[in-house]
Amino acid sequence: MSEFKILAISGSLRADSHNTALLRAARKHQPGGLDIDIYDGLREIPPYDQDLDNPQDRPAAVAELRRRITEADGLLIATPEFNYSVPGTLKNAIDWVSTDWTRQEGLPLLRKPIAILGAAPTNFGTVRAQLALRQVFVWTDSDIVVKPEVQVFRSHERFDADGNLTDETTVSLVQDLLGALKTKIEAAAR
Repeated sequence: MSEFKILAISGSLRADSHNTALLRAARKHQPGGLDIDIYDGLREIPPYDQDLDNPQDRPAAVAELRRRITEADGLLIATPEFNYSVPGTLKNAIDWVSTDWTRQEGLPLLRKPIAILGAAPTNFGTVRAQLALRQVFVWTDSDIVVKPEVQVFRSHERFDADGNLTDETTVSLVQDLLGALKTKIEAAAR
């Protein structure tokens, strides 16, 4: 059985981010058939500039992200919530990969299967960020996993001091989400 390539992106730059830890947990507990690669270049993506958004002038970090998304069979995005929405660094990266003004390359997010999850220390954080991301991906015509929704509330109680996910219910939800993402990828491959 061949594995599907999943590019996992954390919307948090923080070293001890529970969202990044959630992606590591997804890689560890995945149900099989997925090769999950965690992207660590979000910090390198410059502010979006339409004057540079073409194949000749695009910054190298942006070109690399576009390539990796294009080559992936699906995306897994873990997002915290900042000011009731998506962190600016994550939205900025999505802006860079959502366009093809020259019509030379194609759209990396077009019909791309995407699963969203998130962790927060509060009882409600990540919910609005996930909703905002879903709206963005309507515009890009991406294939979003609708259910299950995975919002890891009170995340500090679900990870140990080393950043390992210890809550079995959350592990099960993450596995269910990855199973749904795999099903979308398989359907797209037919």
